[in-house]
Amino acid sequence: MGIIGRGKGGDKVPQQSDLERRKLEQANENRTVRRIVTVILLIFIILFAGFSVGSFFYVSSALKPIDEKDKKKIDVTIPIGSSVSEIAKLLEKQGAIKNALIFRYYVKYKNESGFQAGDYELNTAMDVKDIISELKEGKVKKEVALKLTVPEGLGVTGISKLIAKNTSYSEEEIMNKMQDKDFIEMLASTYSILDEKAISKDGIKYSLEGYLFPATYEFEDKNPKLETIISSMVEKMQEIVEKYEGEIRESGFSIHETLTLASLIEKETQKSEDRFKVSGVFHNRMEKDMRLDSDPTVKYALDKNEIQVTYKDTDVSSPYNTYRMKGLPIGPIASPREESIKAAIEPKQVDEYYFFARPNGEVIYTKTLSEHEKVVAKYRHEWNELIKAKKAEKKK
Repeated sequence: MGIIGRGKGGDKVPQQSDLERRKLEQANENRTVRRIVTVILLIFIILFAGFSVGSFFYVSSALKPIDEKDKKKIDVTIPIGSSVSEIAKLLEKQGAIKNALIFRYYVKYKNESGFQAGDYELNTAMDVKDIISELKEGKVKKEVALKLTVPEGLGVTGISKLIAKNTSYSEEEIMNKMQDKDFIEMLASTYSILDEKAISKDGIKYSLEGYLFPATYEFEDKNPKLETIISSMVEKMQEIVEKYEGEIRESGFSIHETLTLASLIEKETQKSEDRFKVSGVFHNRMEKDMRLDSDPTVKYALDKNEIQVTYKDTDVSSPYNTYRMKGLPIGPIASPREESIKAAIEPKQVDEYYFFARPNGEVIYTKTLSEHEKVVAKYRHEWNELIKAKKAEKKK
């Protein structure tokens, strides 16, 4: 046996055989392969786990309501003899469910059956389970006996006249109910938007002013209870306000103050784009501790329906008169639409502190009082001409 070298201390180093070397290389290669396989398996496990979690949340989301905060009505007609697949496609098309395929598998998994044909009134706050229950019980939409459409910007007295016109109740009965303390307490205990302390302050004309949402209301009875009619309007306002609760909290205003500002915006504007600008002007004035000088607040204080207010009118002593007091009036002066509520909490950032509304709906914005006075002097005659035309029309 030959010697190829000496180790430390003069020890002999034996030559490694080819067989042993190949075995060692194979072992190293096997370890490498096992490591690669382990890594690949881990990747697959992670991907599978991620897919499983993603699938779970996707399916879970598909079973939830379209919008649990907004009970938007959805009319759905289920034809006689419809299959589950056809019902699922119809519900998805009408916007009642998010995914027809998942609806079908859910029905199959839960072994649901017995869906009944008919006209249904569903809403976007219903989840898949609610919809299935509705279709199985056959709670079909009943015929509408009374439809009330409350216009934006109408106040409690105007709404009372509208109800009286469409039902057997007199205006006096309706106004008495609108101001019934026990009824208002009941509403306040049911709907969180009603702050009993705020709506019952000395000086408040009508506790429910600004809390009756302008919309179309349908009733199965031709002459439903007054409590039912009024509660429906407050409930709708509750639904709308709940959508903006977070923004309202961040704004620093209470719900009562938000609806108060929204009612001013509603009465001061005709066009969508102006609601956010006018809100910006009001916010600018409040930040500078300026009076809002809003004509509609004077009209409300005086129960005045005339087009214009006079300088004498602006001197009226009232917690609603923003010509005499700084900040917001004591409460809302009308029922604001949703966009006016949104504008109240999301004002457009503007540099102006004044605005003047022309009869044609155009609103002119100015930064200084002198600029504003020039605009008033230029266009005031338009309002005077409109007043004359209205008077002439009444005489005919």
